[in-house]
Amino acid sequence: MKKTLIIGASTNPQRYSFLAANRLVNHGYPIVMLGLKEDQVAENQIQTEKPILSDIDTVTLYIGPGHQPQWYEYVINLKPKRVIFNPGTENEEFEHLLKKEGIEILEACTLVLISIGAY
Repeated sequence: MKKTLIIGASTNPQRYSFLAANRLVNHGYPIVMLGLKEDQVAENQIQTEKPILSDIDTVTLYIGPGHQPQWYEYVINLKPKRVIFNPGTENEEFEHLLKKEGIEILEACTLVLISIGAY
């Protein structure tokens, strides 16, 4: 299964990152979550640091373009197969950097991709 890193994880049930975490886990996808506050969602810990990770297939973003520059190097160094820019997170500069590294870019909604079986 595609190990997924959620950047912008939240414990707020109104947030799409919360819904995505639960939906991914319910569909059997292993997740790692990074957010502003340590807590738990879908029986997984939200981490506040940038841990060294391996085998990340997908990074799904839930942070706006203004907060993304601090993540550029970290995400690129993870060497994921793809990065999903959920609605409102699209960022031409970041997308260009990722494409240069051979990382697939999707401007899509993680929740929709899961619901239609295209994740």
